[in-house]
Parts: sequence; structure tokens; C-alpha cells
Amino acid sequence: MLILKALLQIGITIAVLLVAVAYLTLFERKVIAGMQMRKGPNVNGPFGLLQPLFDGLKLLFKEPILPTNADKILFLIAPMITFCLAIAAWAVIPFGGSSVISNINVGVLYLLAISSLGVYGIILAGWSSGSNYPFLGAMRSVSQMISYEVSMGLLIICVVLLSGTFNIKQIVEAQKSLWYFIPLFPAFVMFFISVVAETNRHPFDLPEAEAELVAGFNIEYSSMGFAAFFLGEYANMILMSTMTAIFFLGGWLPPHQSLAFIPGFVWMFLKILFLLFVFVWIRAALPRYRYDQLMRLGWKVFLPLSLLMVVAVSTFVAIKSF
Repeated sequence: MLILKALLQIGITIAVLLVAVAYLTLFERKVIAGMQMRKGPNVNGPFGLLQPLFDGLKLLFKEPILPTNADKILFLIAPMITFCLAIAAWAVIPFGGSSVISNINVGVLYLLAISSLGVYGIILAGWSSGSNYPFLGAMRSVSQMISYEVSMGLLIICVVLLSGTFNIKQIVEAQKSLWYFIPLFPAFVMFFISVVAETNRHPFDLPEAEAELVAGFNIEYSSMGFAAFFLGEYANMILMSTMTAIFFLGGWLPPHQSLAFIPGFVWMFLKILFLLFVFVWIRAALPRYRYDQLMRLGWKVFLPLSLLMVVAVSTFVAIKSF
């Protein structure tokens, strides 16, 4: 029975995630259209609600193309790695007091490990394509991800120090009296900016700088290979928004105990939706960074500030424990 329950939870999680990814694309297009004073998708279905379905069918029936110089096996495996890792991280994400597939004590380390492994799918995609442009795009993307993962890891250490645990559920419960974005506001801002860079989103979407690299590491992919990278990118957006909500915005906790009658998953959903809106808002409002600016921000600004935050929080926790 336990195995069947776990399989059911996994199936429901994957199904909900795929639907969420599909409609996140519609949400993004609608929000940007509203900001640019146009309608956006409005033909397929009422209010364009069937647009993600038709986009998926279009990609499904496109012809898959294998480049002549590509390493065929690695070329096919790369998008599977990216997509599977984007889903695997959800095994330890809680949406309430008990709604989690696996409530492990080192959930934070698991999330960091899974997010770090995403580098392999991207570098394999670029290298196995047998072309210089996707390889350059992959190198840009990997260096960008590694640069900002360092800062993200240090900022998460600040949360772990304050909560005193690596268990994600306990981190949320430690924020009952005060959400961590208040005492750790600089860390919260740096973490969210790092999340935007980690997911290769605008204004840090340098791997997809069309004028230079022709859409980056996935340029040689078509059909479901491209769809797997596309799904992986948007699934990572949802995952990183969820991590931000858990580490800094109290997860499923309400802003005040008087609102505790509203189910926890509703608060979780609203917080994730707000952060995804900020993702889209940034894309519509800001110009793209240059690559040297991106690297300077990561290594010369965020890294020393993140180390300073770790020292400050460690000092505070040590003084408090006396």
C-alpha cells in the first residue's frame, strides 16, 4: 500500500507540474501582452486557454532532426536529463504540513544537488550537437549557472543557520512568527536575482542572445527534444519560485494567524504565482545584460555580499545561543 500511495503521489505531482508548465507559458504571454497593450493568445479556445495544448501538439508532430555531426546518443539523452532533473526535485517539496512525497532531513542538500546536476544536460546538449554555436551557448549557460549557484548556496546557508535544520518542512515551520524575508531582506533580494540568472531568464538570458548565438545550446533541437528543454526551463522557474517561497516567504503559512482558515496550499500557490509574475514582469521591463556585466555581478558583487551575510547571520546565531 505504501508503494501504491507513493506512486500515486508521484503521478499526481508530475501531472500537475506538466499542466502548470503548459499554462505558465500562456500566463507569460498574456502578462507580457497586457504590459505591451495587446491581446496575446486569444484564438484557440475561450480566452486562448487551449493555446498550450495546440503548442504541445505542434511540437509533437514536428519532424525530429539529428544533425550529421552530432553524437547521436548524447544528443538524445541530454534533453531527457534536463527534463527528468526538473521533475525529480519535487520529491522533497512540501505543499502543506503533510503533503510531501519524501520528508527527508537533508531536503535542502537534495535540492542543491539536483539543481547543480542540471548543468550536465545543458553541456551535453551543446557539445553533442557538433556545432560551435550551441557549444558556445552551453558554455555560457553552464558558467552562468555555476556562478550564481555559489551565491544561492551561501544564501540558503543563512536560512539553515536561522532555522537550525536542513529539513524543508521544519524550515517553513520555523517561520511561524516571522517570515525570513524580513530579517534576511538583502539575502532575499540577492537570492531571487540569482534564481533569475540560474534559470537563464531575462535579463540574464545570455545563452539565448539571438544576435550572437542563434538561441544558444538547444538550437539544433526540434520536436520533442526542444519541447523537453522548454518544459525543463519552465519547470525550473516554478521550482525556483517554490524554493524562494519556502526559504523566505513562509511556504504554506498565512501572513497572519487570523487567515489560518484558508488551506496552506492556497497560500503556497499564491506566493508561487506572485514570484512567477515577477519573473515575467522583469522580462517585459528590463533590457538584457552584457555577459561581462553578468559575470561581474555574480563574482564581484553577490559572492562577497553572500559571504558577508553568512558571517553576519552566524554571528547573530552564536550571540543568541549564549
